[in-house]
Formats: sequence, C-alpha cells, structure tokens
Amino acid sequence: MSDELALTGRCLCGAVTVSASAVKPSVAVCHCDMCRRWASGPFMEVTCQNAVFEGEESIGRIRSSDWAERGFCGKCDSNLFYHLIDNDEYQISAGLLDDPSKLRMSLQVFTDSKPQFYEFANKTKMMTGAEVAAAFAPPPD
Repeated sequence: MSDELALTGRCLCGAVTVSASAVKPSVAVCHCDMCRRWASGPFMEVTCQNAVFEGEESIGRIRSSDWAERGFCGKCDSNLFYHLIDNDEYQISAGLLDDPSKLRMSLQVFTDSKPQFYEFANKTKMMTGAEVAAAFAPPPD
C-alpha cells in the first residue's frame, strides 16, 4: 500500500494551478533566513513529484541557490514552490492546497535559525542547519 497522495491547489488569484503527487504526504517547515524573507514567516511545504502547473506564463522564478529556484505567481505574488533544479522534486507551498486535511506536520528544518517569537506545538522531527547540510547538501566538487 502506498502513502502517495494526489494534491491540487492554486494561487490566491487563480492564475496558476498545480496538480502533483506527494510520495510521503506530510508538511515540512523551514525556518531558514531565506525562507522567512520569502514567505514572511516559516515556509510550509509538501514535497511532491510529477508537478503539473497550469498558467505557466504567470509563474515567476528566482534562482535562490546553486541547486534550487523559487516560484511565485507574477499576478498575485503567491509563493508557489521551492524546486530542486536537478530533479523532479517540487516543494509545493502548503497554503496553495485545495484539501490539506490528510496532511500532518512532520519535520522542521533550520530550527537554529527560528526566531524566538513563535513556537509550534506539533511534535516533529527537528533539524538544525548543520544537520540539514550534512543530510541533503550536494557533495563539494
């Protein structure tokens, strides 16, 4: 039995819609400085494969690192995704989803960058920036 979950969503104005498949349907939260500047708070995402976007002409993209880009709606500025460029993985903004009822928060990353003025009550796996880099960063050339 697969945990895979089909998801759909849209930006605030509806110019961009997405359908995708979450292999492990859960929400991860990033507290890094870059995500907080981009999302004006922690970035909550669902890691997806096979993302199909309608309204591609409305999607703006910004390369935020050597390995990733971020997408947003060029009409309403909704944050759409964080995309690892070298693969098919999209971390879709949880706020876009039409039905998030089957999702649970399972992971928080860059917890050492989280400001002190908020705290989630959810019990999740917690990873510091160094732990994230050790687990996921591409090896040096």
